[in-house]
Amino acid sequence: MTESESPRRRRSRARRRRRARLRRALLTTLVVSSLLLGLAGWVGFRAWQARGHLVNAAGLAGELSAHLVGGDTARAQRTLAALQEQSGAARRATGDPGWWLGRQVPAAGANFSVVRQIAVAIDDLARQAFPALLRVDLGGLVPREGRLDLTGLRAVTDDLVAVDATVQRTRTDLAGIPGDRLAGQVRRGLEELRGEIDKLAAMTSAADRASRLLPPLLGVDGPRRYLLVSQNSAELRATGGMFGAYAVIEAEKGRIKMGAQGSSSNLGHFVTPLKIPAEQRALWGELPGIYPADVNLSPHFPTAASLYREMYRRYSDETVDGVLAVDPVMLSYLLQATGPVRVPGGVSLSAENVVRTLLSDAYQRMSPKEQDGFFAAAAATVFDTLFSRNVHPNGLLSAFDRSIREGRILFWSARPEEQRMFGDSRMAGTLPEQDTVPTVGVFLNDGSGAKLGYYLRQTADLVVGDCHADGRRELNLRVTLRSTAPASGLSESVLGLAQAGDPYTVRTLVSVYGPAGGAVLDTRLDGAETSVGNGTERRRQVATVNVEVGPGGIRTLEVSLLTGKTDSGAADLWLTPTATPWTTHVVTAPSCSQ
Repeated sequence: MTESESPRRRRSRARRRRRARLRRALLTTLVVSSLLLGLAGWVGFRAWQARGHLVNAAGLAGELSAHLVGGDTARAQRTLAALQEQSGAARRATGDPGWWLGRQVPAAGANFSVVRQIAVAIDDLARQAFPALLRVDLGGLVPREGRLDLTGLRAVTDDLVAVDATVQRTRTDLAGIPGDRLAGQVRRGLEELRGEIDKLAAMTSAADRASRLLPPLLGVDGPRRYLLVSQNSAELRATGGMFGAYAVIEAEKGRIKMGAQGSSSNLGHFVTPLKIPAEQRALWGELPGIYPADVNLSPHFPTAASLYREMYRRYSDETVDGVLAVDPVMLSYLLQATGPVRVPGGVSLSAENVVRTLLSDAYQRMSPKEQDGFFAAAAATVFDTLFSRNVHPNGLLSAFDRSIREGRILFWSARPEEQRMFGDSRMAGTLPEQDTVPTVGVFLNDGSGAKLGYYLRQTADLVVGDCHADGRRELNLRVTLRSTAPASGLSESVLGLAQAGDPYTVRTLVSVYGPAGGAVLDTRLDGAETSVGNGTERRRQVATVNVEVGPGGIRTLEVSLLTGKTDSGAADLWLTPTATPWTTHVVTAPSCSQ
């Protein structure tokens, strides 16, 4: 060997070093790639697991709701245990280090984060809200044998407050998740969960309010008196029907009884009209302030109730503390829980026949004076039965919940501090001045002076359209009215004033209320331009069209609208409750930011 290596040997050694570095680099790359591929596979596997657990949890939540409403506590407990198992598994599947790393990946990471939030939300409800609901004795929310147990109600209140706090917190957390840049499946899952949580939040909030409001409303601090008003859907008004018969409800120390009964016709009319809001006067003239039958031409129930209360005070010299309005369909829901009742005069009312009996048969067989007494007696008897019988609370709560959702039971308190607690809930019948999602109202008022509303069938389709550069969005509404009235054979009581000319033609004033801050653009009847009455009420543009439908006929009203500024692709309909429920279809769209 020489003192210095030959150039050939130096080059050979350099080549060996380079090959060694390359092997180490390749090995490192292989290991890292294997780890990344393994991690991706693991995250994919966990995502598949999480999806399965979440789907199972959603199904179990629906079953749990049915068991709670049906009063099957034993099955509800078993379903809750299964739900907690599935929601806990979904939470674990989305909570390991691999999932955390997935959340850090640009773009895709947002989807991992949202799925994690969905899993946590469902698990929180399963462990914090639903167990408390099972502990609540729902019987404390309804009267038994003519009396509400105020002590039991106070025991229910604490649990309901805790449940509502959990649900509202979950709802707020989910509402704060941005929906843009999410994968379609994740976005749809988020929107569906938000919809279900919104329904749950409305129910728990209503139950929470009820537990706090019922004691004062039912006279724990002194006697209370209310007007129970029957809305006659055979002669439509915006809130449901003409205020026909009434009965006085008296409450003290939780005990409830029925008082005097009467008819709106007894109240007469007012030569000097009662004061009404200027916007309503522009739409309907002085009619709501003159005639008890017209106080609810507007869909804003607090105004109608306060007008009717004042009319009753001037007639009777008695002041009531509020107004409760119901319709025959709501009575049918109650009769499903109470069973049939017999009205003075020997008529038996059941869930199956009460709507037909009150809205059709009575007009064919009775004189107008007999009708008034019969309607008052019917509503009073059903509620008296509700207050006096031992009826299963779950059936009653289900009936009340459905009636509130459909706008068939409305309540207004003359005490502002109590009325504020109802907020913009459906039971308050408040026409909101702001929308959570763009909402279109379709409200019907009879223009025939007849009782032909029983024969009306109605559909409403609302389609979310294009986004505008100014942040607004198009909506397209289609309303169809069909008459099932016969061409002959109806009594004079049904045909009434026949203001459409032909006594068998149904004349309906259809008022379309645009979204809050939005606009009504174009209105067409059966494809042709039509005359429209315009106005505004509570930040909503209103277009009113006269629609006349002969026996067996169909008329179609199409309306183009604009929302206020919104990013939402959702929309909602608010409709006049009718004798036969509406057929509705709302077609949503992606948000404008997507």
